[in-house]
Amino acid sequence: KPAFVVICAWLFAEHKRQPDIPGNLFAMLLLALVISLLVAQPDFGQTMLVLGTWGVMFFMAGLPWLWIIALGAAGIGGVFAAYTVFPHVAGRIDRFMTGEGDTFQVDMGRDALINGGWFGVGPGEGTVKRVIPDSHADFVFSVAGEEFGLIMCFFIMTIFAFIVLRGLSTALKEHDDFTRYAVGGLVTVFGLQSVINMAVNLQLMPAKGMTLPFISYGGSSQIA
Repeated sequence: KPAFVVICAWLFAEHKRQPDIPGNLFAMLLLALVISLLVAQPDFGQTMLVLGTWGVMFFMAGLPWLWIIALGAAGIGGVFAAYTVFPHVAGRIDRFMTGEGDTFQVDMGRDALINGGWFGVGPGEGTVKRVIPDSHADFVFSVAGEEFGLIMCFFIMTIFAFIVLRGLSTALKEHDDFTRYAVGGLVTVFGLQSVINMAVNLQLMPAKGMTLPFISYGGSSQIA
Protein backbone atom coordinates (compact mmCIF):
# COMPACT_ATOMS: atom_id res chain seq x y z
CA LYS A 1 0.00 0.00 0.00
CA PRO A 2 2.73 2.55 0.76
CA ALA A 3 4.48 1.68 -2.52
CA PHE A 4 1.19 2.05 -4.40
CA VAL A 5 0.64 5.48 -2.84
CA VAL A 6 4.14 6.73 -3.68
CA ILE A 7 3.99 5.50 -7.30
CA CYS A 8 0.56 7.07 -7.85
CA ALA A 9 1.80 10.33 -6.29
CA TRP A 10 4.70 10.37 -8.75
CA LEU A 11 2.37 9.71 -11.70
CA PHE A 12 -0.04 12.48 -10.66
CA ALA A 13 2.87 14.89 -10.17
CA GLU A 14 4.41 14.07 -13.54
CA HIS A 15 1.09 14.64 -15.29
CA LYS A 16 0.73 18.04 -13.63
CA ARG A 17 4.34 18.97 -14.47
CA GLN A 18 4.05 17.82 -18.09
CA PRO A 19 0.40 17.42 -19.20
CA ASP A 20 1.48 15.52 -22.30
CA ILE A 21 2.58 12.64 -20.02
CA PRO A 22 -0.49 10.42 -19.36
CA GLY A 23 0.28 10.12 -15.65
CA ASN A 24 -3.36 10.13 -14.57
CA LEU A 25 -4.16 7.36 -17.04
CA PHE A 26 -1.26 5.23 -15.78
CA ALA A 27 -2.41 5.85 -12.18
CA MET A 28 -5.88 4.61 -13.13
CA LEU A 29 -4.42 1.51 -14.78
CA LEU A 30 -2.31 0.82 -11.69
CA LEU A 31 -5.39 1.25 -9.51
CA ALA A 32 -7.32 -1.19 -11.72
CA LEU A 33 -4.51 -3.75 -11.41
CA VAL A 34 -4.32 -3.50 -7.62
CA ILE A 35 -8.11 -3.58 -7.23
CA SER A 36 -8.36 -6.63 -9.50
CA LEU A 37 -5.84 -8.52 -7.35
CA LEU A 38 -7.66 -7.55 -4.14
CA VAL A 39 -11.11 -8.47 -5.49
CA ALA A 40 -9.75 -11.82 -6.70
CA GLN A 41 -8.76 -12.76 -3.12
CA PRO A 42 -11.49 -11.49 -2.29
CA ASP A 43 -10.60 -8.67 0.13
CA PHE A 44 -13.34 -6.06 0.07
CA GLY A 45 -12.02 -4.10 3.06
CA GLN A 46 -8.60 -3.47 1.55
CA THR A 47 -10.26 -2.67 -1.77
CA MET A 48 -12.29 0.13 -0.17
CA LEU A 49 -9.20 1.39 1.66
CA VAL A 50 -7.12 1.56 -1.52
CA LEU A 51 -9.97 3.17 -3.49
CA GLY A 52 -10.55 5.79 -0.79
CA THR A 53 -6.87 6.67 -0.57
CA TRP A 54 -6.49 6.88 -4.35
CA GLY A 55 -9.58 9.09 -4.54
CA VAL A 56 -8.14 11.51 -1.97
CA MET A 57 -4.86 11.72 -3.92
CA PHE A 58 -6.70 12.27 -7.20
CA PHE A 59 -8.70 15.04 -5.50
CA MET A 60 -5.46 16.64 -4.29
CA ALA A 61 -4.14 16.47 -7.85
CA GLY A 62 -7.04 18.68 -8.97
CA LEU A 63 -9.49 16.33 -10.66
CA PRO A 64 -12.53 17.94 -12.36
CA TRP A 65 -15.93 17.78 -10.67
CA LEU A 66 -17.16 15.46 -13.43
CA TRP A 67 -14.57 12.94 -12.32
CA ILE A 68 -15.66 13.32 -8.70
CA ILE A 69 -19.26 12.51 -9.63
CA ALA A 70 -18.19 9.60 -11.83
CA LEU A 71 -15.89 8.10 -9.21
CA GLY A 72 -18.53 8.53 -6.50
CA ALA A 73 -21.11 6.74 -8.65
CA ALA A 74 -18.59 4.00 -9.42
CA GLY A 75 -17.86 3.56 -5.70
CA ILE A 76 -21.55 3.23 -4.84
CA GLY A 77 -22.01 0.80 -7.72
CA GLY A 78 -19.03 -1.22 -6.49
CA VAL A 79 -20.54 -1.57 -3.01
CA PHE A 80 -23.83 -2.85 -4.45
CA ALA A 81 -21.94 -5.21 -6.77
CA ALA A 82 -19.88 -6.60 -3.88
CA TYR A 83 -23.05 -7.08 -1.82
CA THR A 84 -24.64 -8.98 -4.71
CA VAL A 85 -21.66 -11.07 -5.84
CA PHE A 86 -19.81 -11.95 -2.63
CA PRO A 87 -21.89 -13.83 -0.02
CA HIS A 88 -19.43 -13.10 2.82
CA VAL A 89 -19.73 -9.35 2.16
CA ALA A 90 -23.52 -9.55 2.13
CA GLY A 91 -23.44 -11.62 5.33
CA ARG A 92 -21.29 -9.09 7.19
CA ILE A 93 -23.43 -6.16 6.09
CA ASP A 94 -26.65 -8.00 6.96
CA ARG A 95 -25.34 -8.96 10.40
CA PHE A 96 -24.27 -5.37 11.01
CA MET A 97 -27.65 -3.96 9.96
CA THR A 98 -29.86 -6.53 11.71
CA GLY A 99 -27.69 -7.82 14.56
CA GLU A 100 -28.74 -11.35 13.66
CA GLY A 101 -26.52 -14.33 12.86
CA ASP A 102 -22.94 -14.98 13.97
CA THR A 103 -21.87 -11.72 15.64
CA PHE A 104 -19.59 -13.36 18.21
CA GLN A 105 -16.47 -11.36 17.39
CA VAL A 106 -18.00 -7.90 17.37
CA ASP A 107 -20.13 -8.68 20.43
CA MET A 108 -17.08 -9.83 22.37
CA GLY A 109 -15.15 -6.74 21.27
CA ARG A 110 -17.91 -4.47 22.51
CA ASP A 111 -18.26 -6.37 25.79
CA ALA A 112 -14.51 -6.09 26.37
CA LEU A 113 -14.66 -2.30 26.07
CA ILE A 114 -17.64 -2.18 28.44
CA ASN A 115 -15.90 -4.49 30.91
CA GLY A 116 -12.77 -2.34 30.89
CA GLY A 117 -14.61 0.83 31.88
CA TRP A 118 -12.62 4.03 32.17
CA PHE A 119 -9.41 2.62 33.65
CA GLY A 120 -9.40 -1.06 32.62
CA VAL A 121 -9.00 -4.28 34.58
CA GLY A 122 -5.20 -4.12 34.53
CA PRO A 123 -2.37 -5.23 32.22
CA GLY A 124 -2.69 -8.92 31.37
CA GLU A 125 -5.96 -9.27 33.28
CA GLY A 126 -8.25 -9.11 30.26
CA THR A 127 -10.28 -12.17 29.30
CA VAL A 128 -11.45 -11.31 25.78
CA LYS A 129 -8.06 -12.08 24.21
CA ARG A 130 -8.41 -15.70 25.33
CA VAL A 131 -11.64 -16.33 23.47
CA ILE A 132 -11.97 -13.86 20.60
CA PRO A 133 -10.31 -14.79 17.28
CA ASP A 134 -7.68 -12.36 15.95
CA SER A 135 -7.35 -10.60 19.29
CA HIS A 136 -3.74 -9.79 18.36
CA ALA A 137 -4.73 -8.14 15.06
CA ASP A 138 -8.28 -7.13 14.16
CA PHE A 139 -9.51 -6.72 17.75
CA VAL A 140 -6.42 -5.51 19.55
CA PHE A 141 -8.20 -2.20 20.21
CA SER A 142 -10.82 -4.05 22.29
CA VAL A 143 -8.07 -5.85 24.21
CA ALA A 144 -6.42 -2.50 24.98
CA GLY A 145 -9.78 -1.08 26.05
CA GLU A 146 -10.48 -3.95 28.44
CA GLU A 147 -7.03 -3.98 30.07
CA PHE A 148 -6.21 -0.26 30.07
CA GLY A 149 -9.65 1.33 29.84
CA LEU A 150 -11.33 3.95 27.70
CA ILE A 151 -8.67 6.46 28.74
CA MET A 152 -6.10 4.45 26.81
CA CYS A 153 -8.48 4.15 23.84
CA PHE A 154 -8.84 7.93 23.72
CA PHE A 155 -5.06 8.26 23.97
CA ILE A 156 -4.55 5.87 21.05
CA MET A 157 -7.09 7.76 18.94
CA THR A 158 -5.41 11.05 19.82
CA ILE A 159 -2.02 9.75 18.72
CA PHE A 160 -3.42 8.59 15.37
CA ALA A 161 -5.22 11.91 14.87
CA PHE A 162 -2.03 13.83 15.69
CA ILE A 163 0.01 11.83 13.15
CA VAL A 164 -2.58 12.36 10.41
CA LEU A 165 -3.04 16.08 11.09
CA ARG A 166 0.70 16.62 11.38
CA GLY A 167 1.21 14.85 8.05
CA LEU A 168 -1.50 16.87 6.32
CA SER A 169 -0.02 20.07 7.75
CA THR A 170 3.36 19.10 6.33
CA ALA A 171 1.78 18.29 2.96
CA LEU A 172 0.08 21.71 2.81
CA LYS A 173 3.44 23.46 3.31
CA GLU A 174 5.19 21.52 0.54
CA HIS A 175 5.70 23.21 -2.81
CA ASP A 176 6.76 20.03 -4.62
CA ASP A 177 3.69 18.26 -6.04
CA PHE A 178 5.15 14.75 -5.67
CA THR A 179 6.00 15.28 -2.01
CA ARG A 180 2.61 16.80 -1.28
CA TYR A 181 0.66 13.98 -2.95
CA ALA A 182 2.84 11.26 -1.40
CA VAL A 183 2.62 12.63 2.14
CA GLY A 184 -1.11 13.24 1.81
CA GLY A 185 -1.71 9.74 0.45
CA LEU A 186 0.42 8.02 3.08
CA VAL A 187 -1.27 9.70 6.05
CA THR A 188 -4.65 9.05 4.41
CA VAL A 189 -4.10 5.30 4.12
CA PHE A 190 -2.69 5.30 7.67
CA GLY A 191 -5.64 7.26 9.05
CA LEU A 192 -8.36 5.40 7.15
CA GLN A 193 -7.00 2.01 8.18
CA SER A 194 -6.89 3.13 11.81
CA VAL A 195 -10.44 4.49 11.68
CA ILE A 196 -11.79 1.32 10.05
CA ASN A 197 -10.15 -0.95 12.63
CA MET A 198 -11.37 1.09 15.60
CA ALA A 199 -14.86 1.51 14.11
CA VAL A 200 -15.19 -2.27 13.72
CA ASN A 201 -14.19 -2.76 17.35
CA LEU A 202 -16.83 -0.21 18.37
CA GLN A 203 -19.51 -1.83 16.16
CA LEU A 204 -19.74 1.28 14.01
CA MET A 205 -18.88 -0.63 10.81
CA PRO A 206 -19.33 -4.19 9.51
CA ALA A 207 -16.49 -6.50 10.54
CA LYS A 208 -13.49 -6.67 8.20
CA GLY A 209 -10.01 -8.01 8.69
CA MET A 210 -7.76 -4.96 9.02
CA THR A 211 -4.89 -4.35 11.41
CA LEU A 212 -4.40 -1.31 13.62
CA PRO A 213 -1.10 0.31 12.54
CA PHE A 214 1.77 -0.07 15.04
CA ILE A 215 -0.57 -1.70 17.58
CA SER A 216 -1.59 -5.00 15.98
CA TYR A 217 0.86 -7.89 15.82
CA GLY A 218 2.27 -8.47 12.32
CA GLY A 219 5.74 -8.01 10.89
CA SER A 220 4.94 -7.15 7.26
CA SER A 221 2.23 -4.68 8.31
CA GLN A 222 4.57 -2.91 10.73
CA ILE A 223 7.41 -2.75 8.19
CA ALA A 224 5.04 -1.24 5.59
